Amino acid sequence: MKVLRLHPGKERSLLRRHPWIFESAIAKGGGDAGETVRVESHAGDFLAWAAFSPHSRIRARAWSFDADQRIDADFFDAACATAVAARSRFDIDSDALRLVHGESDGLPGLVVDRYGDTLVAQFQSAGAERWKPVLADALLRHTGTTRLYERSDTSSRKLEGLEPATGWLRGDGPLDLELREHGWRLGLNIAQGHKTGFYLDQRDSRARFARAARHGQWSEVLNCYCYTGGFSVAALHGGAGHVSSIDSSANALALARGNLERNGFASNRYELIESDVNAALRRFGAQGRSFDAIVLDPPKFAPTGAQAERAARAYKDINRLAFKILRPGGSLFTFSCSGGISVDLFHKIVASAGIDAGVDGYIIGHLGGAPDHPMTIPFPEGEYLKGLVIVRK
Repeated sequence: MKVLRLHPGKERSLLRRHPWIFESAIAKGGGDAGETVRVESHAGDFLAWAAFSPHSRIRARAWSFDADQRIDADFFDAACATAVAARSRFDIDSDALRLVHGESDGLPGLVVDRYGDTLVAQFQSAGAERWKPVLADALLRHTGTTRLYERSDTSSRKLEGLEPATGWLRGDGPLDLELREHGWRLGLNIAQGHKTGFYLDQRDSRARFARAARHGQWSEVLNCYCYTGGFSVAALHGGAGHVSSIDSSANALALARGNLERNGFASNRYELIESDVNAALRRFGAQGRSFDAIVLDPPKFAPTGAQAERAARAYKDINRLAFKILRPGGSLFTFSCSGGISVDLFHKIVASAGIDAGVDGYIIGHLGGAPDHPMTIPFPEGEYLKGLVIVRK
């Protein structure tokens, strides 16, 4: 067994069971891509079994902190079984859910979503890639499904020195699917959609948006970065009078239109706008147009802390513009999915945007990922999605 020996003092995070070992923490040792290595303190004490990645700044990811644990097919079978069983204890009103959420489920670099009887997996680390066949078989065994599609085309694979990989790993079937959540239906394409085909992490926030629409009797709603229109469907399902949906992608808007039609909403209750969101918000302000509710759910502006300063300016700008066209008593649902932006920092950014816009409001809710996208105690980085619900004074 190959060994990684750490520099003095670099064992603290592993003693807290944080699964990442950065390149700068390693004094000596290595291994092949995805190979299981023994991680030791500078004094030679056992710390973890980890998958080695020779190309990533995160040079190893811990599988287990138990010195007696064997990292073999049985280990991964048990880990998949545990992850799948955990979802049965979560409150998930949908036939689509996340089954494996990487480090939070003890399987760093592996993401698996289920859409009905189809699994879609992303193998994002050297360790997950090395054990791909074993993991694929275990996932099918513990879910009773026969189809698994691979969407390993994320930027994180490049950081691991891995080439993109997509296609059916087990079985085959249609690529265009439909999911059900909270009483409505949404279409997706598992080969072309973002992530594994859909943003399942916003499921509960969409439900809250529908409830707020029902309570607030909104006449005009604005959904920015609408993608496939999930929040637009939720607003109309809740009883909103009219929803304007903005996205810079014509393909996304076509999918949004399909979802609005799929749920039976009349065309006079919505409009789809192909535009840059910042430009549209400025245009609405110049026109004197305002809204009872606004959703800001932008793409990832800051993947890491290194981009946080630039991303903070972008988040502040869109929130400032949104505050200006939000009616008194109106609701702003604003989000960040950037791992480099902490919950506290996001709150400060939105507060600063409100001050610059001359707007005050009540923060009536803090939002995060749905429960099948869990954050665990030793791994706070799992809290990538954060949101605020603000009612303008």
